Amino acid sequence: MGVAEVSEAPPVLVASNRGPVSYTLADDGTLTARRGGGGMVSGLSALGSAAGTWVCAALGPGDREAAARAGTGTLETADTGGQSVRMLDIPPDIFDAAYNGIANSVLWFVHHLLYQTPLEPVYDSAFESQWAGYESYNAAFADALAAEAARGAEVLVQDYHLALVPALLRERRPDLRIGHFSHTPWAPPDLYRVLPDAVARQVLRGILGADRAAFLTRRWARAFADCCADLLGARVRDVPEGTAGTDAFTVTLDGRTTRLGVHGLGADGDFLRERAHRPDADKRLAALRAQVGDRRTIVRVDRTELSKNIVRGLLAYRRLLTEHPQWQGRVVHVAFAYPSRQDLEIYRAYTAEVSRVAEGINAEFARGDWTPVVLHVKDDFARSLAAYRMADVALVNPIRDGMNLVAKEIPLISEQGCALVLSREAGAAAELGDDALLVNPYDIAGTAEALHRALTMPADERRARAGRLAEAATALTPRDWFLAQVEALRGS
Repeated sequence: MGVAEVSEAPPVLVASNRGPVSYTLADDGTLTARRGGGGMVSGLSALGSAAGTWVCAALGPGDREAAARAGTGTLETADTGGQSVRMLDIPPDIFDAAYNGIANSVLWFVHHLLYQTPLEPVYDSAFESQWAGYESYNAAFADALAAEAARGAEVLVQDYHLALVPALLRERRPDLRIGHFSHTPWAPPDLYRVLPDAVARQVLRGILGADRAAFLTRRWARAFADCCADLLGARVRDVPEGTAGTDAFTVTLDGRTTRLGVHGLGADGDFLRERAHRPDADKRLAALRAQVGDRRTIVRVDRTELSKNIVRGLLAYRRLLTEHPQWQGRVVHVAFAYPSRQDLEIYRAYTAEVSRVAEGINAEFARGDWTPVVLHVKDDFARSLAAYRMADVALVNPIRDGMNLVAKEIPLISEQGCALVLSREAGAAAELGDDALLVNPYDIAGTAEALHRALTMPADERRARAGRLAEAATALTPRDWFLAQVEALRGS
């Protein structure tokens, strides 16, 4: 699908919690805009005149001030690179209830299987209030999209924050073509039923308001379809793998059919390779090599998100040093764990536990100039890329992940070709599993043995595997991933 082809089509609008630009507010009232990148930004740019408005939420004080100055209109295009962006100044209490209360503390937990079910969740009056906020938040997006969209326009709604928007928007604007994309896994019915019945059905019906709903893997699409059949009594039809197009299933409910598609988001190889060799990355690489010496490296780069399973990864590394003591003094675990969602107490506690376990390993095993774990908790993209370059082994062991781009990025950048130890519960396992060493993310001993196997893998085999991993990782670049959704929606 070329730019000329899509530019003649109806306008395409995007809705997401986070937009393509963010603002900081200085003490003197000056606003400074910072533009982001990614697949949706480059994809919308490729649409040319067919690029419609991007509707997003104000996330902080700077964003709120920018949205207030814009009134009900769009942001200054000088700040957005020419993209039409409408930033919604949703009341802080509503935003907090929707974003922290429901999206990140309920829906995220359900789909990533994070609840300790003897103790949580507890769906009480506080939850009911937060759910009302989530409904209001989604309604605000639906209202804005309905107001912004030209007749017959296409709308791509992104992620679990906005699961109710497709159905709400269809009520307001039945003339629109609506797509929804889920970046998370989807829980199977038995686990999805942790949600209150009415809420569980409302979320499913919300997404089924779309003409087409898409997922990162066929596994997640299948789980969604199974939930629709189990909780709503919907009729599900398989689209056989290998059939032309990217559809996996159809779901029919109340006389309407929603197509379910699959688009496996890949890495932007050209950008990453270029960015990893800029002077700031070279400088950080030199510093890391000075720390590590000529030892082998096991690299992980994650946010301290509960689903990333960093603590078990550290425990597996400790088991490696215990069960295979020949690696003591010969390998370093370079672990970057960047704080995430620190406004939630459970995330602050998890971040602290990561540091405690890493410090315990160093206290137990360190000797001379060997520090077994090099832990960094301050976000630094150039340093992450430098670590990618020096990786002998990449450890990516999430409890559950929609895709996990780190698993795709490290093999692209590693200079000697790295072995990938990958959780079978990451969406990336569907594409990379043949050349990765797959592990059960809960199995400490099994993960330790996979690390040992990765470290002892012959160099020729490691490079060959890394080459195939890199090829698979770039099969659908972020830009192409976005454009594929547009093309598929137009075919629905």
